[in-house]
Amino acid sequence: MAQWQRTHTCNDLREEHVGQTVTLNGWVLITRKFGHQNFVDLRDRYGLTQIVFEADNPELFAQSELLKREWVLSVTGVVRKRLAGAERTDIPTGAIEVEAKILRVLNPCPPLPFSVTEFPDEELPNEDLRLQYRYLDLRRRSLQRTLLLRHRLCKVIRDFMDAHQFLEVETPMLGKSTPEGARDYLVPSRIFHGEFYALPQSPQLYKQLLMIAGYDRYFQIARCLRDEDLRADRQPEFTQLDVEMSFVERDDVLTLMEQLAVEVFEKCLGVKLTTPFPRMSYAEARAKYGSDKPDLRYGLEIVDVSEIAAASEFSIFKNALAAGGVVRAINARGAATQFSNTALKPGGELPKVVETYKAKGLAWLKVEGGQLIGSIEKFFPAELKAQLCERLGASDGDLLLFVADSEAVVCDALGGLRTYLASRLKLYKNWWDEKAEHDAAEKKKVEAAKKKKESYTPVPFQPRPEHFRFLWVIDFPMFGWDDEEKRWSAMHHPFTAPLDEDLPLLWQNDSLGQVRAKAYDLVLNGYEVGGGSIRIHRQDIQSRVFEIFGMTPDDAKARFGFLLDALQSGAPPHGGIAWGLDRWAMIIAGTTNIRDVIAFPKNQRARDLMTGAPAPVEQRQMQELGIELTAATRALLRERQQREGQ
Repeated sequence: MAQWQRTHTCNDLREEHVGQTVTLNGWVLITRKFGHQNFVDLRDRYGLTQIVFEADNPELFAQSELLKREWVLSVTGVVRKRLAGAERTDIPTGAIEVEAKILRVLNPCPPLPFSVTEFPDEELPNEDLRLQYRYLDLRRRSLQRTLLLRHRLCKVIRDFMDAHQFLEVETPMLGKSTPEGARDYLVPSRIFHGEFYALPQSPQLYKQLLMIAGYDRYFQIARCLRDEDLRADRQPEFTQLDVEMSFVERDDVLTLMEQLAVEVFEKCLGVKLTTPFPRMSYAEARAKYGSDKPDLRYGLEIVDVSEIAAASEFSIFKNALAAGGVVRAINARGAATQFSNTALKPGGELPKVVETYKAKGLAWLKVEGGQLIGSIEKFFPAELKAQLCERLGASDGDLLLFVADSEAVVCDALGGLRTYLASRLKLYKNWWDEKAEHDAAEKKKVEAAKKKKESYTPVPFQPRPEHFRFLWVIDFPMFGWDDEEKRWSAMHHPFTAPLDEDLPLLWQNDSLGQVRAKAYDLVLNGYEVGGGSIRIHRQDIQSRVFEIFGMTPDDAKARFGFLLDALQSGAPPHGGIAWGLDRWAMIIAGTTNIRDVIAFPKNQRARDLMTGAPAPVEQRQMQELGIELTAATRALLRERQQREGQ
């Protein structure tokens, strides 16, 4: 071993090491100078150790004067106890320090574009800047903890799946484009000009083929790619836990996934979940919460008041009902004083929310002194007012909010309003927000103890089961009508089986909207964190589904001939699920930004700011692939390069 190589990490040393000579490697976090002593906090990914340079070693002391943040060092020294009262209780190495005897600068470092030291009140640099220098951003302790937690999540999953006799099988990254849902990323073939591979949106068909091949329990922590618009919880390349099982029904898959969730939360967060998770039909979730991924950490349930509205004199309600629509409402309890009348009028704060979802307006009533007042009060006789209050459980101080429109618009509008109100009224608190408050309070206790020259060990924050509200949403519609394409499309994907009792409806064109699927989504705190289904395992049913989507037999054979052939080659009943691993990591790590749990993410425009991808390639490469850019594309490329070069 070279003399500069470490004997311990920066998190290893404790009081039992006092008197030992050790060598540490790491980065300079901060330096502090006190005339006769210089201190360096040396860190690696494991932790932090305080190094002391004493003035009685003039040559070494002079060397330490030159040290700057993020220099890479090797320090050999003797472990000693810190002075009484100078201990740190917030780090494991806080009782000791290392008196330096030999200093080796392995690599000096110029001033960096931003500080990687995280101070409590310090604002993070602009995200684009951090993504441009992601290798520096990844030095931040919070990101290191996040990636460590992600590693632990994957380890727990692999151990669990192995214990339950699942085989981890890799599936191809280069496959055939079978467009359904999001756009594929295409890879041109150098050998077969004009032909393309598609990067996988998921291993869906491959895992079904593995079931047909007899591998009855498969899993994979799989990389997937979709060319779709991005947001805070979505990336063009993402990771999912992919699971498939043979000879199972829905309850088998759901029960196993609940067991895995229990294992993940106990081993990653120390939280003991209770099973079984509640289940709710798609229809009930939409009607009660306006969403197929409702957040159950708060109430604000949506209530149908169509019958009462029909008896009122309010023409907007009556017209919506006459057109086949519905009237539904939310009781924002105690919120009457939180919103002024101006905020409730057209163009105000809350009407703007529902208009985002194509609602034509928002009606409202406040309960004050046992009376209803507001925009539609005059249209409701006393008897109907009493019925509204009873139906909505209204009492003094409540704010009643109404939307009338088609069922789809009402669900979307009130679902969006429900989410907005919960955030605006602070009806729930993320566990990491509670942790921040807890940690701040513990820090004050430490500081108070120091002033009194007493010792105090901070109490670590422990998330609780009530911070995590799981829900299975089941019985999805199998088909959705595409107004633009004027055809039926799959609500999940084209390989999802219908409920047995709805199977006869599959051959009745006027009843396709009534067919329910053996599909299920796992929802956690308003995020869809998993989704799957029992698959079609009969060729005649799969062919009929392709026909419903407008495929001719020739189209189906061209796109999915290999699957149709496989389904008549002894395909067992099978089903599975995929977990969005990045979203799981995001929630467990305590962030709402998926880029925080991915080592090298893309920005919101799907660009890698660190490497510059996507980027132009040499003309020679284009020629090898048989590709020539159009004149318009070349002009756009030149314009972009000039703009970005300025």
